[in-house]
Amino acid sequence: MAVHIRLARGGAKKTPFYRVVVTDSRSPRGGRFLESVGIFNPLKEGPAQLDLARIAYWQSVGAQASDTVARLVAANKKAAAAG
Repeated sequence: MAVHIRLARGGAKKTPFYRVVVTDSRSPRGGRFLESVGIFNPLKEGPAQLDLARIAYWQSVGAQASDTVARLVAANKKAAAAG
């Protein structure tokens, strides 16, 4: 089973809201997931709310982050280091 860390879309039309989830790669975008590790609201300023410890755990056991999630994690780490 290939495990990915990716975004699952929620929210209404034209007001997107995303959950950062750990899921089987065969599951649909908004479908079943193993664990929710954060939220991302692109309409709000500031970094996403991520559980970096759980993301690090899942990556240590072989989960692959999508490009967008990897960018969000890097930005979140940078914001945490800055203040």
